[in-house]
Amino acid sequence: MLIIIFIGFAIASFAVQSRLKSKFKKYSKVALNSQISGKEAAEKMLKDNGIYDVEVMSVQGQLTDHYNPSNKTVNLSRDVYEGRSAAAVAVAAHEVGHAVQHAKAYSWLEMRSALVPLQNVSARIINIVFIAMFAGAFLLPQLINFQLALMVIIGCYTIFTLFALITLPVEFDASKRGLAWMTTSGIATNQEHDMAKDALKWAAMTYVVAALASLVTLLYYVMLFMGGDD
Repeated sequence: MLIIIFIGFAIASFAVQSRLKSKFKKYSKVALNSQISGKEAAEKMLKDNGIYDVEVMSVQGQLTDHYNPSNKTVNLSRDVYEGRSAAAVAVAAHEVGHAVQHAKAYSWLEMRSALVPLQNVSARIINIVFIAMFAGAFLLPQLINFQLALMVIIGCYTIFTLFALITLPVEFDASKRGLAWMTTSGIATNQEHDMAKDALKWAAMTYVVAALASLVTLLYYVMLFMGGDD
């Protein structure tokens, strides 16, 4: 059953990622009337929000854009950093949305940041448990049994699921802030705004699929622990 769950969500994730790339490619061909680049948009949005201690940087890869709260940098992939399209500016504005959240101490972002160390530890623990299980009947059966292993897995997946669910309002709010700024700043027409909104919608769907996958996996292990899976 677990394999079926993984395969199902892997297919869903692939489909959403493909759709996202397709939308980004489509809207990347539409130049903004304002001719502003992703980098310029990010810097302007930061300035408009009174944020002067965040640096906008270019990073390698495609759709590798992210905001790093530890060193206060908005990291944009080259296509976004240099792009002057609806898609590029939408992504740049979204990432700056996270910087605005950070500056304003947005509660959901703070909760997610607080969970990062715990999630990292949980990932290491669950890897050890799975390696032991795949080795066959556990490497140290006298120290850990199947039920105890399930309890550890459930504990770890509870952290994963909580992190994934908290990520959803963080991502949706960042998009909301970015899109609102695109309108109030006047850098995008109504049509360009709609394209940006559509692109960010599919970006958000990747997080929705990840959260659902984590939740369903957690429920599977809970059912297995309670004897609900034969």
